[in-house]
This record gives sequence, structure tokens and C-alpha cells, in this order.
Amino acid sequence: MTHVLGLTGSIGMGKSTTAGFFRDEGVPVWDADAAVHRLYAPGGAAVAPVAELCPEALVDGGIDRGALKAWIAGDPTALKRLEAVVHPLVAADRAEFVKDHAGAPLVVLDIPLLFETGDPSQFDTVLVVSVDPDTQKSRVLARPGMTEAQFETIRARQMPDAEKRARADHVIETRSLEQTRAEVQTLIRKLTGGQDA
Repeated sequence: MTHVLGLTGSIGMGKSTTAGFFRDEGVPVWDADAAVHRLYAPGGAAVAPVAELCPEALVDGGIDRGALKAWIAGDPTALKRLEAVVHPLVAADRAEFVKDHAGAPLVVLDIPLLFETGDPSQFDTVLVVSVDPDTQKSRVLARPGMTEAQFETIRARQMPDAEKRARADHVIETRSLEQTRAEVQTLIRKLTGGQDA
């Protein structure tokens, strides 16, 4: 029986790095952001329905995310309409991934807004990655083009870290790469009963 682990955490908490450590251990990892990129790429399942909502987003056979952002900024109903089209496609992509890896002892689903937009009951357990607010802020502001105002806007849309931690089955503090990797390895052994992923 495959154990399905939901991985989430607020911006700058180390979620992508942690997902990478699971991959390094041979665990199949599904990435929600990568799935959206695939759906928006030329030939992707979201191209036609999204282009119908926002024709100017159709560029070179794919969906231009910049054009979508501009549309969302100018139309208060746009995001809800877009999510109604894209969320079911993302869910189908995720279900296909889990089915494709049904023989694995552990599968990780990397979902940035798991608590905000997802249904935690779809997972056997949920892992939240976390770090103190100062480290979070310095990590995010080190990203190219990121401003303090953008960081605050993103953070305001996300559930507070303390609430995520309270709802999680597992929490990893991402203070250092070595410690995070070691905790990932320990969690894999715990969730798979020592089987190799």
C-alpha cells in the first residue's frame, strides 16, 4: 500500500529543497507548480479552456502567465473562474501520478497551498516545512526581483505558519541542509517501515 504524503509550507520555508531530498532518496515527488506549467505549455490540457476565458493569454500555442496575471489584476472575478478550470485538471494530473506510482511504498505530493485550496483528507499524512520568521524573510528577499511588499502580499494569502504546523502530522524545521536531509531520511523510514523507496 502506497503512503501518500502531502508536502507543504509557506513561501521561503524550504519546501522545494525538502522535496529535492525526497527525490534524492528515490521517492516519487509530484510538484503542483510543475503540473501547472505542463498544463499551460503548448499542447497542455489547460490551453484551450484558459484561452477561452482570457484570449490574450494565448501566446505561441501556450498560456502566458504574465498575461493571466494582468487579467486577474484587472478583473475581480478572474481568479475564481480560472481556478474552476485549472484545479480539476491539476487534480487529474495528481491522481494519474499517484496511480502511476502505485507500487512505491511512499509518494510525495508537493502542494504549496495544500491547506488553503486542497483537501488534506486526500493524503495519508501531511508534512509541513517551517523555519523562524526572520530566516523565512531573508530567504524570500534574497530571490531575484522580490520586494518586501510582494513578500507581504504572498504571505497574507497563505495560512499562518503556526496554524499549518498545528494541522500537520509531521513538521520539519529547515534550519540547515544537513539536518533537513537527515529528518527527511528518518521520516521516510518511519512512513515506509524501513522499506526502500
